[in-house]
Amino acid sequence: MSIKENLEKIKRNLPEHVTLVAVSKTKPEGELQEAYDAGQRIFGENKVQEMVDKWENLPNDIEWHMIGHVQRNKVKYMIDFVALIHGVDSFRLLKEVNKRAKKADRTVDCLLQIHIAEEDTKFGLDKKEMYELVASDEFQNFKNVNITGLMGMATFTDDDNQVRREFKQLKSLFDELKSELPKINTLSMGMSGDYKIAIEEGSTMVRIGSSIFGARN
Repeated sequence: MSIKENLEKIKRNLPEHVTLVAVSKTKPEGELQEAYDAGQRIFGENKVQEMVDKWENLPNDIEWHMIGHVQRNKVKYMIDFVALIHGVDSFRLLKEVNKRAKKADRTVDCLLQIHIAEEDTKFGLDKKEMYELVASDEFQNFKNVNITGLMGMATFTDDDNQVRREFKQLKSLFDELKSELPKINTLSMGMSGDYKIAIEEGSTMVRIGSSIFGARN
């Protein structure tokens, strides 16, 4: 099946309220252009330099999402154009994004990444760290970042019950956080292998790569 057919198939199964991020990391620009020509406008990258190169060469109405782990020294390269940073997993990173966004005279949307998986390899804040961050005086004074919701990755496992449990946990944290940050509206959870469960558990944004572009290069 072509990229266009894959996209159409996925979109047919997505509820209206769920946003599709096409995960285009490692994919050549020609394949992104194919997805773009099929109507896709939101692309997710996990390396800043690769995203910058693609941003320079591809249509300028693309909305670029940084979905990978971000090193603070790389923030400055993407701050002029990134639409949403999914993986804010520390206060220091958020502080850097705010500082750079202020210089660029813009406000950047961010998701707090929460650690829900039983694997140690995944980045993210735990519940206590999340609450400490949003309660801090310094956070209240950040004028150039806008926390729009949460992101999390489930354990990479065939056990659907475990995946569902982890997504449920993230959704309940999201609902709790709404009392502190009433404007949050994005719950980014679910990838090619588990996005259907994620949507059942309340996801509003899914990050899908291999089901659109085929296996990773």
